[in-house]
This record gives sequence, structure tokens and C-alpha cells, in this order.
Amino acid sequence: MKINTDEKKINELLTRGVENVYPNPEFLEKLLKSGKQLKLYLGIDPTGPSLHIGHAISLMKLKQFQDLGHKVIMLIGSFTAMIGDPTDKLATRQQLTRKQVMNNCKNYKKQAASILDMKKTEIQYNSHWLDKLTFKEVVELASKMTVQQMLERDMFERRIEDGKPIGLHEFLYPLMQGYDSVAMDVDGEIGGNDQTFNMLAGRTLMKALKGKEKFVLTNKLLADTSGKKMGKTEGNMIALDNSIDDKFGKVMSWTDDMIAGGFEMCTFEPMEIVKQVGERLQQGENPRNLKLELAEAIVKIYHGEKAAKAARENFLNMFQKKETPDQLDEFDLAGKNIVDALLEGGLVQSKSEARRNIEQGGVKINEKVEKNAAAVVRAGDIIQKGKRFFIKIK
Repeated sequence: MKINTDEKKINELLTRGVENVYPNPEFLEKLLKSGKQLKLYLGIDPTGPSLHIGHAISLMKLKQFQDLGHKVIMLIGSFTAMIGDPTDKLATRQQLTRKQVMNNCKNYKKQAASILDMKKTEIQYNSHWLDKLTFKEVVELASKMTVQQMLERDMFERRIEDGKPIGLHEFLYPLMQGYDSVAMDVDGEIGGNDQTFNMLAGRTLMKALKGKEKFVLTNKLLADTSGKKMGKTEGNMIALDNSIDDKFGKVMSWTDDMIAGGFEMCTFEPMEIVKQVGERLQQGENPRNLKLELAEAIVKIYHGEKAAKAARENFLNMFQKKETPDQLDEFDLAGKNIVDALLEGGLVQSKSEARRNIEQGGVKINEKVEKNAAAVVRAGDIIQKGKRFFIKIK
């Protein structure tokens, strides 16, 4: 396969939404200009049933490599997800079974196809090699890293200071993730900046076991200026299986200081447009106008241009005319209680989130606030969460 070495495209790959490149940007730039086909991967632990916008940021970076002709791998952490990544966790994660993990990732390929050319994407599962490691081999791997290296992780330091336990299996997590690079014998890995420690563990093992330098490219994380990231608790995390209107509405709920980063990291808009966004904000343009453009650009990736324009019109109808949307997602939930209806209708991520919204007066049935978590929904009811999210009961 002919490798594209276009300087402009390589420069955008190395800079757009990029936080760091290890060992340095010049090393990767030289590889990209060499004409050699590189083999690289993105690892995803299936801890939930849907990919989300954070995964999409890294999938878009993987797409840039793919478009240049390089071999890309989407690695499903069918083993590592059972351990649980301790990154940013101030308490030990609940471990998952293999059945839970495989059920979580059953729609990942379909969701990733919105971004990647799946005919040119290799899918791997790390249980294929991690299941087979003997205890002797695990000990040998462990000898390549030190306890001091592990304790450099901020969350481990904080847990020690707070007197909270650290499971020995959590020390082994970066070792297992690092071994993925060795097992696949890759040239590089990409991922979110919060995965830097784990990806560099793979670089350490590649040097020790393969005598090979592995590049690591980390993407920026979408956050506001205070450093607050998107998350389920904030209600602004976009899952790729969210409805069209849900995706649009959640982008509109992002803070104004996430607009420029959203265009850069979450869309395929040309960099000329991305730069203009920053200029327009500095010139005092209403951020709401830019946010509408951002929401439309994001929805277009997953549902097409026509659906994105309709979602914009729907959103404007709701807010400017205070109307319930004409087109509502319908769910066969008649007879269910409101908590289950909110969860199964995709308006919340958990029953606890549903109850919290109900208690806080954030849920309406047919335009009336409903504070009874045991209330039963009936056919024809319109359920509303917050100002933007609606479903209809069949």
C-alpha cells in the first residue's frame, strides 16, 4: 500500500488535539515521512455498553493515521476490563466478569464505523494473549518495572495519603496493558492524555523485550478552563448510542470555554474553520451561535447532514418557541415506573441518577413535575428530563 507523506496532513496529525508525543514529535514525524507503513493501535476497555465522545476523539486521531495508509488496530480490552483501570480512581474499581465485558462491547464495531473505515481496521481482543500468560511469565514481566515507577501515579499517592487501600492487581494493570504492545509488536499507540502512564508502560516493555522504540501519542481531554472534564455526573457526556436530539442537546449544555476544543477534537471540520472559531469568540460573537454550529458538526458525523440540520431546527423550536419537539423517540414502556422509564429510554445512565433527577424536580410527565419515583407511566405520556430531553411512551 502506498503511504501518503503529505507534509500538511502529517503536521495536522501531529498537532490537532495532541497533548504529547513520546519520545518526541520529531521521532514520529520522521517515521511518518519515511514512507514505511506503521502499525499502531488504540486500546478501549469495555467498562460500559457504549463508546462515548472521549473514545471518539482518539478514534478520529486513529482515522488520520488510517487515511495516510497506516495499519490501525482497535484493541478491545477483554482481559484488562475485568481488572479495572485505576487511572484517576480514588477507590478500587469493581471488577467485571468476562460475560459482562463482552456484552458491553457488542456494539463497539458498529459505533466505531461512524469514524473508521472498518474494512481497513483490525479488531483484536487482549484476552487472546493475556489469558495464556503463565505465572512465571507474569513475574518476568513484573521484573521490567519497579514499585517506585508505579507509585509515581498521582492516584496511588493520594490513596496512600488518605489511608485508602491499593489492590495488588491494580499495580498489575499497567503491566498487562503494556504487554499488549509487545504481543501485537506495534510501532505505536494512541490514547487520551489520562492514559499516558499505561501507554508508557508499554514503551518500557517494548524496549526491554523487543529492543524497539514505540511512539506514544496522547490526545488532549475535552474540559472547561477549570479542568473539569465531561462526565456522567455532569450529564454532558455524549454516548455514541445517544439519540440525535440527545447528542445535540448535550453539546449545547457544554460550557462556552469548551467550544474551541470541541471543534478541534470532536469534529472533522478543516483547521481553517477551527482557527476562525477562536477568532470569532475573541471578536465577541455570541457563543450560542458557535455552539449550534458545533452541535450540528458533531451530530453530522454520526447521523448525517440531514439529521443534524433537523436536530438544530428541533432544538431551536424547543427553546425559542418553548415547544415540545415534533419528533420524539418512542419507547414501549407503558406500565413501568418512572425510574425504569428514564433509564430504558436513555435519559439517564443509572437508576440512582434517575432518582436524583426526580428528587430535584428535574423530571416531568406531561409537563407536570413528578417527584414520586414509584409513579407509573402510561401509553401516550411524554417524559421530560431537564429542559432538552424528551421521550414518548408508546
